[in-house]
Amino acid sequence: MKKLVLLLCLPLFCFSQTEMYLSIPKQKSFFQKTDKLSADFSGAKIIIHPEQAFQSMDGFGFTLTGGSAQLIQALEPTNKAALLQELFGKNRISVLRIGVGATDLDATVFSYEDKPRKFNLEPSKADLIPLLQQIIAINPAIKIMATPWSPPVWMKDNVESKGGSLLEKHYQTYAAYLAKYIQAMAKEGINIWALTPQNEPLHPGNNPSMLMTSQMQTNFIKTALGPEFKKRNITTKIIVYDHNCDHPEYAIDLLNDAEAKKYVSGSAFHLYNGDISVLSKVKAAHPDKDLYFTEQWTGYKGDFTGDFMWHIKNVIIGAVNNHAKTAIEWNLANDPTYGPHTPGGCTECLGAITISGQDILRNQSYYIVMQAARFIPAGSIRLGIEVPAGIQATAFMRPDGKKVLLVQNEGRKKNISIENLNLEIPAESVLAIIL
Repeated sequence: MKKLVLLLCLPLFCFSQTEMYLSIPKQKSFFQKTDKLSADFSGAKIIIHPEQAFQSMDGFGFTLTGGSAQLIQALEPTNKAALLQELFGKNRISVLRIGVGATDLDATVFSYEDKPRKFNLEPSKADLIPLLQQIIAINPAIKIMATPWSPPVWMKDNVESKGGSLLEKHYQTYAAYLAKYIQAMAKEGINIWALTPQNEPLHPGNNPSMLMTSQMQTNFIKTALGPEFKKRNITTKIIVYDHNCDHPEYAIDLLNDAEAKKYVSGSAFHLYNGDISVLSKVKAAHPDKDLYFTEQWTGYKGDFTGDFMWHIKNVIIGAVNNHAKTAIEWNLANDPTYGPHTPGGCTECLGAITISGQDILRNQSYYIVMQAARFIPAGSIRLGIEVPAGIQATAFMRPDGKKVLLVQNEGRKKNISIENLNLEIPAESVLAIIL
């Protein structure tokens, strides 16, 4: 097996071939270009294996809730245009997750068919839909994943937005509802790239929410959703589960059903419970299916540096090193009271940005996602890598032919060697290296 040999070199020669961008969250210093990290002696080696190619990345991003859209749409045109360019311009966010109907971070609970046979996108036409159209104008290649928090309540056994389950007699009705949604969004110029049938299907305590066991989701996909998409020639990916890493068997058991599996692109995970390594367990069980990481929140009670470092380790580096094609943080924007949210929705969720009138504050999730999005564009291919103890790292070959590494040092400053570079990595920092 070939390896890229790590050699010593003169610092000026090395740095003329390399770009490095340093983030030190304790100093609130991010993505600072530097050439001042050269060390006089070699350290523990990071070895890249370019002959080992894994997943191609779909990208990094956030969930654009209805509440987020409402706040961003309320910005003055100049401020909004600048923010959208900052978020969605070149080398920025390349994937968004949105709700099918209300999320718990919308101001009210609604679906697009609150009364039978009365389907209408009207509840999202003031904020979410026009904002998505503006985002697509900036980045036509952006990938949009849609997720329902609950079906219309009349399809559920408790006839409520919170909890309950989808009535089996409405499996076909709900499949048609989701298909109508995808086709209606397409008419608005919004292509739904992927759909998960239910957000957090094992957590029916949110508002809105619904319980959907693995067997329920299996039956729904193979008897209703998959055939409905096929009948209507809908090519939107179906991605299953969309919940925590403590129950990988949900996705594995579903994919073990051959009839359901044929309609499924892959499975999605959150990390409020469990360990990120289970994505690799699911990949080993079904190597022909993709993995996605689709949600992790930061709370207003969290520590900025602690949150940043934990999410880089687990959500960014951890998820992609375990085969995830996306790494998506939770809510894009909130107001200073952590709203809008539904009655019973999350009251502590901290957006990537806080919008207060025309003022915009960038929070830890903003920097977590941008730490990856700025340097690892969609289409980058993950490479094999060997990393010494005490260091977290991931490596990619970008579409422009350059290699990029994210290297995280959680402890004291360390000397490391990468290819022909000897570097001193500051304590509690993250370094992006473009080779």
